[in-house]
Amino acid sequence: MHPMLNIAVRAARAAGNIIARNLGQNDQFEVTEKRKDDLVTDVDRECEQTITSILLKSYRDHAVLGEEGGVQGNKDSQFQWIIDPVDGTTNFVQGVPHVGVSIALKNNGKTEVAVVFDPIKNEMFTASRGDGAQLNGRRIRVASRPSLEGSIIATAVPVRYRERMSAYIPLLSRLIDNCADIRRMGVASLDLAYVACGRFDGYLEQGLKPWDFAAGELLVREAGGIVTDFMGETGYVKSGNILCGNPNIVKGLLKVTDPKTLPEVLR
Repeated sequence: MHPMLNIAVRAARAAGNIIARNLGQNDQFEVTEKRKDDLVTDVDRECEQTITSILLKSYRDHAVLGEEGGVQGNKDSQFQWIIDPVDGTTNFVQGVPHVGVSIALKNNGKTEVAVVFDPIKNEMFTASRGDGAQLNGRRIRVASRPSLEGSIIATAVPVRYRERMSAYIPLLSRLIDNCADIRRMGVASLDLAYVACGRFDGYLEQGLKPWDFAAGELLVREAGGIVTDFMGETGYVKSGNILCGNPNIVKGLLKVTDPKTLPEVLR
């Protein structure tokens, strides 16, 4: 295992223990609203502090970009950790046992290692660039479904960007018309991890942030999948509009997201 991956796994488990201990204990932590329909809790901050402390104690010259705290450590470092300490905060607050910890390391902009941890199911998804992806130490691959027909696609509606909803609904309708069913789980990192291990055939979502997809993206790629934006390019790094799956699924999803039929707001 990549030595930096070992440290990321340790940090993810430490944060996961905090999540598992507090899930369903709403009276034990404070919940605030960062903006409409975007929650943060004391547990988010504690988990981020825990992860950051472990990473920077091991690699003092690195930087850490967290969802809650911004950039810490050496901001000029070629190594940057990107973390989402509690992916699925709304699920966590509601006591829904589907929450993830996401940690990725970039070296000069290239993702080297990735961890997505589900502390409730004790599922540790890991990947190192060029070495494949694993779930609890076992190699995983994306599903081999030959087309969108019969597929299960994970997605989400843009509740944090409600001004885009009227433009997004026709896209969602086209997706439903072309696959067997959709799933809306509320945890982007685990959606990507589920594509990597073949539980979902594909995934499509709009407006993600780097900490939402940094780890999951590498998992999918190392599991044999393709990750693009809605136009088949790499613009998701800036737009946050992302889709993935095996080559056949991605080909089908790109027909659903054909830019000629999409409003500008969705590109």
